Amino acid sequence: MAASAMVEAAEKNWRMATPWSGGPWLERDAQMFADRVNELSDGEIAIEVYPGGTLGSALKVTNTVKSGVAEVSHNYINYDYGTDPTTALLAGHSSGLTPEEFMMWMYEGGGVELYEEYRRDVFDVVAFPCAILGTEIFLHSNKRVETLEDFQGLRLRTSGAWSELASRLGASTVVMAGGDIYSALERGVIDAAEWGSPEMNQPTGFQEVAQYVIIPGVHQSGGFLECQVNEDTWSELSEDEQDMLRLAGKLSVFETWLASSFADLDAYQALLDGPNEIVHLDQAFIDTIYEETVKWEDEYAADNEWFARVVESQRSFKDTMSVWPEYRLSIGSMGR
Repeated sequence: MAASAMVEAAEKNWRMATPWSGGPWLERDAQMFADRVNELSDGEIAIEVYPGGTLGSALKVTNTVKSGVAEVSHNYINYDYGTDPTTALLAGHSSGLTPEEFMMWMYEGGGVELYEEYRRDVFDVVAFPCAILGTEIFLHSNKRVETLEDFQGLRLRTSGAWSELASRLGASTVVMAGGDIYSALERGVIDAAEWGSPEMNQPTGFQEVAQYVIIPGVHQSGGFLECQVNEDTWSELSEDEQDMLRLAGKLSVFETWLASSFADLDAYQALLDGPNEIVHLDQAFIDTIYEETVKWEDEYAADNEWFARVVESQRSFKDTMSVWPEYRLSIGSMGR
């Protein structure tokens, strides 16, 4: 059924605010959640997806939902980092958790319950994961970055916790919406940018205006996007409808994981086959990033109760996961 027909047939018509100007996050992932909600509600709830900036600031989607301008959103919680750094732990940061590990912590390790409780307590919106973030490209850059020394003074577009951590490691950081990155790279306003995984970056054209592709994405090895619901809208729903929305989010996480992970393969191969130079970060630089991340976590956990609760849960999970390599083969260790 076409989107316009679904809206006409539905009992509840919701607007979805997003930060996305286009690409898979808008056209696949946000729409996927909207479609799942319509299907699971038997057509009673229809969600119209709006691109970033049409229902409010692209970087303040939480405010748009909280105020009721939009009933629901598809969002990146890290855009609220300035209000509370705990958001970075729930979005994914330089912690080393892969998408698979992050999903296990979220759905089996208590993460999803912490997520919803935290969003309601601190931001007055109902929120839950509804898309996965794959391992990102570390940088699309016009300067070759391999070591910590190369990172000094780099004019870097980023957001959230990595903005602070990158600054502590010597970069000069700036936060800007995704739609502004291409021109900023092209005009030399910034030297480098991080945005997403190979699939997410491909349609942006960053590889056309930045010579170097720098990997691995140690700053964001995995994470989540969220869907938020206005509290008044949520309170008008039955318990079954509320559970249905959570289920739609969980299904969308799984489906986006499959779609994005598979699409990343072709997108990364295109980078390998293209004119860009692929640069691998020096292991000493990677180790320094992880060391600085632990210091950063300890500092915020000391006086932020929510931060301490989430980081303690994640660290406990990582301790549990430490045995994984003992009985699981990596692709590189298997014969061909």
